[in-house]
Amino acid sequence: MKKALTLIVIILVVIAALAGIFHKKIRQVYGAVTLFDAAVIDENFRSGDKTFPVKIVRRGGPVSEFRRRPADLPETYMFKGQAKNLQQFLDHTGTTGMIVVKDGAIVFEKYYRGNTDKTRTISWSVAKSFVSALIGIAVREGSIRDIRQPITDYVPQLKGSGYDGVRIKDIMNMSSGIRFNEDYGDFFSDIQRMGRTIAFGTSLDDFVASLTNERKPGTYRHYVSADTQALGMLLRESTKTGVTSYLEEKIWKKIGMESDAYWLVDGNGMEMVFGGLNAVLRDYARFGVLYLNNGKWGNEQVIPAEWVKASVTPDARHLMPGNDPVSHDWTLGYGYQWWIPENPDGDFLAIGIYGEFIYVYPKYRVVIAKSSAYVDYNKDGDDMEIETIEMFRAIARQAK
Repeated sequence: MKKALTLIVIILVVIAALAGIFHKKIRQVYGAVTLFDAAVIDENFRSGDKTFPVKIVRRGGPVSEFRRRPADLPETYMFKGQAKNLQQFLDHTGTTGMIVVKDGAIVFEKYYRGNTDKTRTISWSVAKSFVSALIGIAVREGSIRDIRQPITDYVPQLKGSGYDGVRIKDIMNMSSGIRFNEDYGDFFSDIQRMGRTIAFGTSLDDFVASLTNERKPGTYRHYVSADTQALGMLLRESTKTGVTSYLEEKIWKKIGMESDAYWLVDGNGMEMVFGGLNAVLRDYARFGVLYLNNGKWGNEQVIPAEWVKASVTPDARHLMPGNDPVSHDWTLGYGYQWWIPENPDGDFLAIGIYGEFIYVYPKYRVVIAKSSAYVDYNKDGDDMEIETIEMFRAIARQAK
């Protein structure tokens, strides 16, 4: 009788465990399917850790507090020859928070649509610029010897794939030559399929290794989020540590971030480095200030100054801003996972789908961080991003 009761208990425990796993998977899949639904997009963008598996980036040590010098934003800005109302544009684009930092002081900080200064919100492709910083640190430390090397010198799993023999630099520049459909509105696109690895707990590594090439690397800029995921694999293999741990050690704790952050991860615990970083808005602003100061924080050169400069300096025709469809697929220029605006004035930015930004304008000593949940991105997202840059420029030029 005792053995029978023990067996029944074991069976019940197993059933309960399987039911828990099944429920968790259902929640992840449902969360992925409804992630961008207008009715819940704001909440979804600030609660990824409630739906998907994550790894925590721990803060540590004294917080680098901002000084405060409140000032009003300009009421209008010019776009395509018309005066546009700034607050109306913030409302229209689903802004959930915006911070303006001038000379190290916060001159504007406001949250919307249920977000607060404690909200850890997803940054989508803004995360790519954090990966760039980590690559620069790995180069300085010798974990990566030269970005002109093929990525497969470090990531043998990519041998035989479209990344076989492709230079790290070309991957940094979104010029890998990989065949990839980045259409967020197409359920069957490559970017959608890659994103669903988080929902189903499958392998991002395997997905990246399955891709093929369509053109010679280093000749044409085609935006491919899988390129950044390949760089995440490079970081993991070259540094022999996880991306989360590396970010925590090399940046998060060094510049006094105020809150823990987290990465979404796949079924193997690999970070979704192409767009899965979640943090509070002031910490995104601190990262922008780090780049404004050429990678230096206090007395420490956290990121090599020469890497920061190279990251935001296009050095080939296909990387330059401007309308040149022969060499690239969008009018903004590109560096090492950072965007360069049209008619550049030394300013540069990180951009995430649905309206997330870290904008840096060294000429005016201004950094702007913006979180959003713009539901119409698939309708006019490119235009929204171009207009946002002009709004940022107007704010920076008038900031006191």
